[in-house]
Parts: sequence; structure tokens; C-alpha cells
Amino acid sequence: MITEYSSVARVSCRPDRHARRPDDAIERAAGMPWPPRRVAHLLAAFLVVVVLLLATLATGARFGPAWLVVRDAAGLLGLTALGAAAIGTALAWFLPLGWTLAAILFPQSEPVGQILTWQAQSPESTAAAVTAGLLALGGLVAYAAAGPAPRAPAEAAQQ
Repeated sequence: MITEYSSVARVSCRPDRHARRPDDAIERAAGMPWPPRRVAHLLAAFLVVVVLLLATLATGARFGPAWLVVRDAAGLLGLTALGAAAIGTALAWFLPLGWTLAAILFPQSEPVGQILTWQAQSPESTAAAVTAGLLALGGLVAYAAAGPAPRAPAEAAQQ
């Protein structure tokens, strides 16, 4: 009887080889679905940034106009979430970093340039605000619905 129990436990603890995403097996066993949890994680990360920004208002330190920091934080967090959903969590940092570096090095003022370099635009820029909002919403929806991109079996086995 003990050997049967241990073999059943061994089989049930093995990772699901047919899982499409890293957390598919967890999602099937979870009492609460993962999409709301993913949304909560992204909103919590955004709130941490906003709370830290609000804390600086009581001091002399400024990171720029509050709206600019909130806009850029929302857009960059959305871009990170899009990266996690599209290329995986290990490389999700590359999209916001690469895009921001390009925006800082090559600022543009024409309408299309304002969209492409939204991080470097002034707080009054409507194009930058809309772009950041769309990236934030797109990242939130993509990451909540799809979760992180699947990893290669060799990469998943290393962890």
C-alpha cells in the first residue's frame, strides 16, 4: 500500500509535459484563476511606483512633474508586461530599456516621432499620453490573458 501511494505521489508531482505555459499546471489546480492575480501583480507594481512618487512630494526631491512620472511608469510597466507575454520573463526588461534608450538618444518632435519617443516628450504631449495608456492597457490585457511566454524545455529544466 505504501509503495502504491508513493508511486502515485511521484507521478502527480512530476511537471506536466504537455503544459503550454510555465504555469498551466498551477492554473488547473488553483482555487482562484490566475488572470486576476496577474492583474493584481501589475497594479501593485504600479502602485509601488506611485506611492514612492507621492512620498517625494513631501521632500525637496523631484523626478519631474508627477504626471510625467505616472505616465512613463504606466507605459513602461505595460511594455514590460507585453515583453513578458511575448518573449518571456527572462528578456521582458529589454523592450522598455531598449525603447527608452532609443527615445532619449533620438528625440523627435513631429507627430509620428512623438508617438515613437513618448518617454522623452513633455508632460503636455497628448500623443505621448495616449501611447503610454495604450501600452499600459495592452500589456495588462496581454499578460493577464496569456501569462508569461512559454520557455524552452531546456531553460525550464534549469530552474
